[in-house]
Amino acid sequence: MVVRGTALVKVFAAIVLALAVGIAPARAEADAGGTGPADAPIRLTLNDWTGQRISARIMGEVLRRGGFPVEYVEADYLGQFEQLATGEYHLAMEMWATTGKADMDRWTATGRVVSFGETGMMSREEWWYPAYMAELCPGLPDWKALARCASLFATPATAPKGRYLGAPRTWGGHDEERVKSLGLDFVVQHAETDAQLYRELGEAYDARRPIVLWVFAPHWVQTVFDGEWVSFPPYTEECYASGRYDCAKPAGPIWKVAWSGFEARWPAAARAARAFRIENDEMSRLIGRVELGGRPIEEVVDAWLATNEPRWRGWLE
Repeated sequence: MVVRGTALVKVFAAIVLALAVGIAPARAEADAGGTGPADAPIRLTLNDWTGQRISARIMGEVLRRGGFPVEYVEADYLGQFEQLATGEYHLAMEMWATTGKADMDRWTATGRVVSFGETGMMSREEWWYPAYMAELCPGLPDWKALARCASLFATPATAPKGRYLGAPRTWGGHDEERVKSLGLDFVVQHAETDAQLYRELGEAYDARRPIVLWVFAPHWVQTVFDGEWVSFPPYTEECYASGRYDCAKPAGPIWKVAWSGFEARWPAAARAARAFRIENDEMSRLIGRVELGGRPIEEVVDAWLATNEPRWRGWLE
C-alpha cells in the first residue's frame, strides 16, 4: 500500500506521538484501527459482589496500562444489559451461567450485546448449609429432608416457617418460585450484600445455629466453612422455561459481555478483554484477601498486576 500526502503526515505524526509519550502498542493500534474518538473512555461496570469488582478492576487496569482511558460505573447485574445495548456502558466482566444466561442469550440475540467469551471461571450458586446441620436434619443434602426440617430454620420473623437467606434481589435466582413449586415451608429473605450473607453465616456457624443460605463459587466460603450444597432435582432447560424453577440452578461458565460496537471502536482493547482468563482457585484467593484480609480491592488488584505482568501483557498483544 502506498501512503501519500496528508495521509503520510498523519501516520508519521501518530508514530512520533506514540514514541514520545510512551503509548503502548495496543493503544496505538486501537487509535489507528478504531472507529471512535481515541480518548473516549471504556466504561466497565461494577456489580454488587467482590469477585466481579476484582475482575472488572483487573481488566480495567490492564487496559489503562495499554493506554486506554477507563471509567468504572456502578450497575445493576441484570439491569445493565439496557445500557450495554445502547453503548452507554461498554464491558461487563461477569455474567454467570447460574443466574444470567437467560438474560445474556436474550440480549445477544438482539445483536446489540455480544459475548466476549468465557472468563475461565466456572460458576455454581445454590442453597448451602453448615455440616453440623446433617445431625439435626437427617437425610440432608436431599431437598426433601430440608422440607421436613423447615421449622429448624425458623426465626422470630418467619416462624413457623423456615428462613432461607437469599442473595441480593438484583442477582435473580428464582428462589421464591422454587419454594412455591416445591412446596417448601420457607420464607425467602434477601441479603442486601454478599458481605451480609457471609457475616450471618459466620455468626451462625460459631454458635452452631441452624442456617441455610445462598452460597456461590468461586468464593472463599468453601475453604473456611465445612458445609454442603442442598441437592435439588437436576437442572433442565424445561424446568426454567416452564417458570416453575423446581430444580437445581444451572451451573457453568462465567462470561464477559460487551456493547456490540466495542470491537469496532477499540479493536485492541476488545482482543485484550477476550483474552482475559482467571480460574476459580485464583479468584477465591483474591476475594479472601479483600473480605477476610481486609485489604482494599484496588490494593489487591495492584498486587496481582505486579505479580502477573507477563500474563496480562500477553492479553494486550
